[in-house]
Amino acid sequence: MRYYLDTNIVTFMLLDTDEIHRDVFELINDYSNTFYVSSIVAKEIIHLHKRDIIKKSRFKATSDVLIAMKNIGIEVKLLNENHLLQYARMDINTDEHNDPNDHAIIAQSISDKIPLISSDHKFKYYIPQGLELIFNKR
Repeated sequence: MRYYLDTNIVTFMLLDTDEIHRDVFELINDYSNTFYVSSIVAKEIIHLHKRDIIKKSRFKATSDVLIAMKNIGIEVKLLNENHLLQYARMDINTDEHNDPNDHAIIAQSISDKIPLISSDHKFKYYIPQGLELIFNKR
């Protein structure tokens, strides 16, 4: 099966933390599954490295983070016009969830009809709009 990964899940994977629930861990370790990230997630991961949130001792150069993602089988999917059209149609709850990067990631998942794995509680708001969410209970 195919899955999109949110920024938090990729960060947990790169840093080998114990923040991934066993159900999600089993999905990630099932080699028959394919994992993607939105180009928005890749941008956020680069930003986290540049801000030293993803420690530079593990990844000397920012490009090392992208190489590590590729090495663990994560493919970057570019945001395209269909994703932006889905984003334009979405009902955005700006009072509760005002992150345009998250909205684009969610729109890409909905548009491609690929489940999104995330630890973000706010993503549940978008399930009625077509998001198939696999929630990582931390």
